[in-house]
Amino acid sequence: MFDHTDLAKLQAQSLKMQGYIRQQTYSPEMEKTLRRFSSWEVAELIFKMNPSTLRGRLAADPSLPEGLVEEDGRQRWYTLDEINALRRKMKVKNRTLMPPRPAGKRAIRAAIANFKGGAGKSTVALHFAHAAALDGYRVLCVDFDPQATLSHSMGLSDVVEEYTVWGIMARDLIRETERMNNAPAGAESGTALPRRTLPAAVTGMGLSDLRVADFIKPTSWPTIDLIPSCANAAFVEFASAQYRHLNPEWSFFASVSRYLDQLPDDAYDLIIFDCPPAIGYQSMNAVFAADVLYIPSGPGYWEYDSTTSFIGQLSEALEDLGRFKGGLPDGSNVEKAFLDLKFLLTRYEPNNDLHRAMRSAFGQVFKGHVAEHPIEMTRAVEQSGRFLSSVYEIDYRQMTRETWRRARASFDRAYDEFRDNLVVAWDKMEG
Repeated sequence: MFDHTDLAKLQAQSLKMQGYIRQQTYSPEMEKTLRRFSSWEVAELIFKMNPSTLRGRLAADPSLPEGLVEEDGRQRWYTLDEINALRRKMKVKNRTLMPPRPAGKRAIRAAIANFKGGAGKSTVALHFAHAAALDGYRVLCVDFDPQATLSHSMGLSDVVEEYTVWGIMARDLIRETERMNNAPAGAESGTALPRRTLPAAVTGMGLSDLRVADFIKPTSWPTIDLIPSCANAAFVEFASAQYRHLNPEWSFFASVSRYLDQLPDDAYDLIIFDCPPAIGYQSMNAVFAADVLYIPSGPGYWEYDSTTSFIGQLSEALEDLGRFKGGLPDGSNVEKAFLDLKFLLTRYEPNNDLHRAMRSAFGQVFKGHVAEHPIEMTRAVEQSGRFLSSVYEIDYRQMTRETWRRARASFDRAYDEFRDNLVVAWDKMEG
């Protein structure tokens, strides 16, 4: 017979192994550090320019960052901060190297969602965040998944649940309840809403006093921040059901959206959500806050079947929100619409007949909503998972350059399409 104590022992053993893996992967201080990028990478893959052109600019302008020179003097290596300094100071054929961003608008938010486990949600979120940072964007990632794969990949493993999405939701419950209790009247009829009393178990945690910045943690990438998750945050689904009972008028699904609205418009450019493999309180918060919805799916029939179920259940959940009785603080109706919706095939093998057939099926059904560039399965992608890193973090000298470059090219194409779709959606977004 096995009970909870046996499960606890197994977890303790697994945590020891996790510590060993991080020790082999991270720096001696057990902190994840970001590598430098070669001048070849900076020129050809990041700035999309001839390496000789970059060398000429560096020679002509001594004020530009010099990077770290190899002992043989052949290659320079740059930090991301130095790359961004180059980006701000240089132009190519009178073209700025800064990425496109509509003026006067807040950061655009993209949710990576599907309730099929193993669809590649965390992998896509991680790689798109890293690619966006190399593209010059300031990125905030929000890890909604209690499995915390994205948080661990970003180097955050010692996280307290109060500083996760659960803490944001509990904080919002307290603040929204206080707002409703202090409001002179409720519905349009003027009928006063009933006063709601929250137990000390909720109000006594000190969450209402936390600032917006308290939930945001830095990562090894200087232009990527993260609202992390942890395994203990898994109870948010149970807690949220209790919270709704305490205050039925609380628009629980808008908690994260309200939180993000408190950020300055220019604090970030992109906000990327990594969603759990389920439709629940956390994933509905992500969906409600998102401007764009990206749905990754493997290229097999069962993945297609699961994705079909996901969009059906998501449709029903969004329809249910339209019947929510509590109302939003600004008096608006609960109607959720996305500026864009895309299906992205992952783990795709172009020489696999089944994968090609399923890609055709996706295209026939979802038509223009299918991303043109799938993410291909390569050995470098498999190794990136083993190293707790993205392809962008792996030094190409750790494998053959062609293997590394093929994997990066697949993510580059997928990211470029992702960015172009976001820019179009961004232009549609109200200022």
